[in-house]
Amino acid sequence: MEGGGGSGNKTTGGLAGFFGAGGTGYSHADLAGVPLTGMNPLSPYLNVDPRYLVQDADEFILPTGANKTRGRFELAFFTIGGCCMTGAAFGAVNGLRLGLKETQNMAWSKPRNVQILNMVTRQGALWANTLGSLALLYSAFGVIIEKTRGAEDDLNTVAAGTMTGMLYKCTGGLRGVARGGLAGLTLTSLYALYNNWEHMKGSLLHQSL
Repeated sequence: MEGGGGSGNKTTGGLAGFFGAGGTGYSHADLAGVPLTGMNPLSPYLNVDPRYLVQDADEFILPTGANKTRGRFELAFFTIGGCCMTGAAFGAVNGLRLGLKETQNMAWSKPRNVQILNMVTRQGALWANTLGSLALLYSAFGVIIEKTRGAEDDLNTVAAGTMTGMLYKCTGGLRGVARGGLAGLTLTSLYALYNNWEHMKGSLLHQSL
């Protein structure tokens, strides 16, 4: 029995020495109270310092002078396209609702289907044009303000939204301009508040502590 235990220890020691874990056989209990000040803990599975596995360098190589985040000009295409598609989808659903409501007294026939289809396409094009125009004005004002101020912050968002509302409602006189500017200011202010909510909450929590 003792011989078998000795041969097992020899085998374990040989394997441990082969994988680089040999040497002084300290157990976890022996090393429990040893401080690791100034030392990096090693992986329990691989004899590799985790410090060498962390990549501090950037993942992508950017051109000289390029920003790590997309600016307003790059986001303008996504904003305009997204608003057009959203408006088309919303308009199609609204047109279907209106078409079914207006033809509810008609029997299911080809004239009714044509009338519903015309309502869907008309409402889809109307809402796509409306939201696309608003997105185009907002993006244009945002790019102009960013290039003029030389900075990108929430002030550009609020200013672009206010000017978009004022220009879009300029055909309604001074009252229409005021209402459009107020609507744009309110929507963009809520958007800016939503984007900075986590930062504001963290700042208030830090101040309370």
